[in-house]
Amino acid sequence: MKRRNFIKTAGAAGLGITAASRIMANPLFKPSYMTKNYPVAVATWNFQNATRKAGELLYQGTSALDAVEQGVRVEESNLKNTTVGDGGAPDRDGNVTLDACIMNPEGNAGSVAYLKHIAHPVSVARKVMEETPHVMLVGEGALQFALQNGFEKKDLLTKESEKAWKEWLKEKEYKPIINIENHDTIGMLCLDENGDMAGACTTSGLAYKMNGRVGDSPIIGAGLFVDNEIGGATATGMGEAVMKSVGSFLVVELMRQGKSPQQACEEAVKRIVGKNSNYNDFQVGFIAMNKQGDIGSYCIHGGFSYAKYYKGESTNTKSDSFLRD
Repeated sequence: MKRRNFIKTAGAAGLGITAASRIMANPLFKPSYMTKNYPVAVATWNFQNATRKAGELLYQGTSALDAVEQGVRVEESNLKNTTVGDGGAPDRDGNVTLDACIMNPEGNAGSVAYLKHIAHPVSVARKVMEETPHVMLVGEGALQFALQNGFEKKDLLTKESEKAWKEWLKEKEYKPIINIENHDTIGMLCLDENGDMAGACTTSGLAYKMNGRVGDSPIIGAGLFVDNEIGGATATGMGEAVMKSVGSFLVVELMRQGKSPQQACEEAVKRIVGKNSNYNDFQVGFIAMNKQGDIGSYCIHGGFSYAKYYKGESTNTKSDSFLRD
């Protein structure tokens, strides 16, 4: 290269660097990877009361962990929701048994399964995380721990749920219903003003399940997984399929590899479809959120949605699905 052309080229490059520096120095300039969409609360299904509760707390400066616990407690107290908490549908023997887990930004987790007589299993799960060296307590041990920590024992079987169970006993047909009552397990992810993420998942499980059955909801990595460096994911639907794929952990690992929350959810669902020839008979849905507050969701069948609270606005968004409506 001639000396004159070299000087011209170098000068142009210098001008480019200078211009780029000026742009990046502009306080209004934000590269896409620096864009943040939080505080934000997101949950499976149209649980806007739950995300509103969590979201309002987040905008008051509450931590992601406190917000996510209080958010899902809204549905645990909702007697009209027969798939979560108090008033949940019983197993085939008439027992209301609850499962829940919670994860904090530090990667700690707590979980309870097959818990009877306690309306807020998510709060018991948090106590397990914070007050014991364990991750999961089940059955009588979980109940004993809850009572020792001041939780109130109560009958969780409502008259409405008992009536529906007795009607089911006439035929005893065990067949999970896709998108039952258009709601199911509540899994929630919260990203607070500090950019820290926490998650929770709580359910009464499949209606009229076998006595002792536990699904994916209280299983860390299946029903819920949070990695504060990457993001989080939570699942709903047929727990057995999610457990066998370690679905929520898979979604987060796919995000770690560079996939967007949407791409990660789609890949996780497609893997379940590929491993289950009967996928047409059950529903699985995932939601995911990365550290920027970007959200993705995907499911097998249409009908799944997710609730979101962001900047004072509460919304419900229909999820894309593998099988079109």
